[in-house]
Amino acid sequence: MKTKNEKQLLIEQLKKTPVVQVACEKVGIGRASFYRWKSDDEKFAAAVNEAISDGNGLVNDMAESQLMSAIRDKNLTAIIFWLRNHHPSYATRVEVTAKLKHDDEQLSPEQEALVMKALKLASVLPNTLENSIEGGKDDPNIK
Repeated sequence: MKTKNEKQLLIEQLKKTPVVQVACEKVGIGRASFYRWKSDDEKFAAAVNEAISDGNGLVNDMAESQLMSAIRDKNLTAIIFWLRNHHPSYATRVEVTAKLKHDDEQLSPEQEALVMKALKLASVLPNTLENSIEGGKDDPNIK
């Protein structure tokens, strides 16, 4: 009966503080016991997962409330954080521009034949396109 009460206290604590180490310390239960109970008791494990999810929601709500207060207090860091994460004009962008070394290289007839064969085997190449590409119809490498 004692273990059942401890489990319930731990679940309630995780709803307020969704950090296993902290919740275990507050209830006076060792982490090893917590993880053993969690692996041995599916109902407890499900309740723990739900409690941690609820606790994370609570902490997120508190954090957002504090962020709103900081924005109201004209805290520039809070304002920038909000805009970067909620306004597309302020989002961080990454632009990649590159020129491939082999952009201008042409395939050899053998390479082209292998590509054509692979496309044909993959059923990606329609018959009309296959015959219109140079080497597609008469090339002995394509079967």
